[in-house]
Amino acid sequence: MCGIVGAIAQRPVTEILLEGLRRLEYRGYDSAGVALVENNSIQRIRALGKVIELEKKLKKQPQKGTLGISHTRWATHGEPAERNAHPHLSNNRVAVVHNGIIENYEELRGSLKAKGYEFESETDTEVIVHLIESNLTKGVSLFDAVKQTIAMLTGAFALGVISSEHPDVLIGARQGSPLVVGLGLGENFLGSDVQALLPVTSRFIFLENGDVASIKRDEILIIDSSGKQAKREIKQSQACSLESELGEYRHYMLKEIYEQPLAVQNTLEGRLGRDSIKQCIKGDDVLESLAKVKEVQIVACGTSYHAGLIARYWLESLTDIPCHVEVASEYRYRRQAPREDMLFVTISQSGETADTLAALEKIKSLGCLASLSICNVDESSLVRESDFSLLTVAGPEIGVASTKAFTTQLVALQLLIGLLMQAKGESEEKIAHLVADLKKLPALLEQSLEHDKAIEKMAEQFIEKHNALFLGRGDQYPVAMEGALKLKEISYIHAEAYPAGELKHGPLALVDSEMPIIAVAPNTKLLEKLKSNLEEVRSRGGVLYLFADKNAQIAVQDNIHLIEMEEVPESIAAIIYTIPLQLLSYHVAVFKGTDVDKPRNLAKSVTVE
Repeated sequence: MCGIVGAIAQRPVTEILLEGLRRLEYRGYDSAGVALVENNSIQRIRALGKVIELEKKLKKQPQKGTLGISHTRWATHGEPAERNAHPHLSNNRVAVVHNGIIENYEELRGSLKAKGYEFESETDTEVIVHLIESNLTKGVSLFDAVKQTIAMLTGAFALGVISSEHPDVLIGARQGSPLVVGLGLGENFLGSDVQALLPVTSRFIFLENGDVASIKRDEILIIDSSGKQAKREIKQSQACSLESELGEYRHYMLKEIYEQPLAVQNTLEGRLGRDSIKQCIKGDDVLESLAKVKEVQIVACGTSYHAGLIARYWLESLTDIPCHVEVASEYRYRRQAPREDMLFVTISQSGETADTLAALEKIKSLGCLASLSICNVDESSLVRESDFSLLTVAGPEIGVASTKAFTTQLVALQLLIGLLMQAKGESEEKIAHLVADLKKLPALLEQSLEHDKAIEKMAEQFIEKHNALFLGRGDQYPVAMEGALKLKEISYIHAEAYPAGELKHGPLALVDSEMPIIAVAPNTKLLEKLKSNLEEVRSRGGVLYLFADKNAQIAVQDNIHLIEMEEVPESIAAIIYTIPLQLLSYHVAVFKGTDVDKPRNLAKSVTVE
């Protein structure tokens, strides 16, 4: 989504800003801009379209400013247009770039108009810059003006702020949206993503919610949400190119597992209102089409197929819309009848999966209400050929075994379901509950990663295993399927997944002390049923490896290995419980010495049948 790059140095910073924006292009955006302080004035250049269009303008209008901010924008408030592009100015005195969404901007906009402020855009961001300028008129510092402003804002934001009257300081502020400070020698930087700053620094400070940072050439001051000076850890990264951007991580897969809170935050950014979901699907007449949907068909492959299976449980529990999910390689060859009221949903990380594209081509010939792709690549074939698209913002995923692409697909599917609910006139209370749970998701994902060391220790017991059985109930059954897929992909251990209620119908014959049984057990209405199924395994000598809610009241015994998970809302439990299964598979593969990032016989994107 939106990207921020800022810099303060003794040298001109235009090229630093541009390179940072280039490195953020994977996020998706519709415009770009820079603002620099030069000769006690703010010079702003903006362009609709790609960063290269901004570069062309800057070649015609070279800038030598040593303090600047820049931005790539994905439209939320206001259409893609140069007037809505960042940075935004107030009286040529203050410039602001902003990621996130300000929920009370209409109220603030009205009060600012009453004070005589004129608005050039339809964005919520312009409210911020005028508020800061208004506070500056009281004679306070730029830092205090920003602090006073953010106290008035409701919503999520990451801000970069400069002023022509304060040419020695760059201000950053974070609430809900990620923001990182990069440390240099006699120069410092600000970015929404480490990747943007890698060409100029390897040392980073990750701002926390509520932080306001004063960034000077030779000094960083951070004040936390309580108003106290904060000391944030400086993290060293060795990243300097794609192959070396592992930083502290041994493999890309582990790095990408740990990037999931940020990837989910990016996918949610600008798409959630106070109690509703913003229209975030690209295409014409989207809401009108969603209102006509009477059934949903999801088609995908591999991990994306599992995401679709989970979404079926969600959709049918929250709406009266029936949902069907099928593997693309089967769907494309099975005889179909045209269904005029069907929304045809394809899911793919790359957007180039051959079988999924073929299924889309097939449905076009048969006919449906509309086709929608959920994808991580805006310019992909799948996106171009679908009527609608809903983009994930996972960022580049290098590891063949998908991790953050999967969880962001699940988030996108929740957004789609919420929009269907709104279009169908479902209860506002149900929608508000869904939105509230989604807002909790990034923090809950962070908490789930804290079990990494305990999971690594558990993984040691799989070194000599050759088979494994994964169990789940309800929407946790596809989570178990995804866990089994991850284990077989990267550790080469044969693994299967079953709905736990099916144990008596065959799988119990496999249970013995050499067959590890992995189960996911959040605290849902099916928990007691699952516990009965697990007792069937234990009584037959099976060894259980459980990821269970801390309130599940499961006792640790000789043949039960338990990791207690945080209590989480049922609506997002499937996303949370995916994380420990990814970590388990990763650590088992490391212990077994396999090629984690590039497992044998597999490719990242399957572009042939």
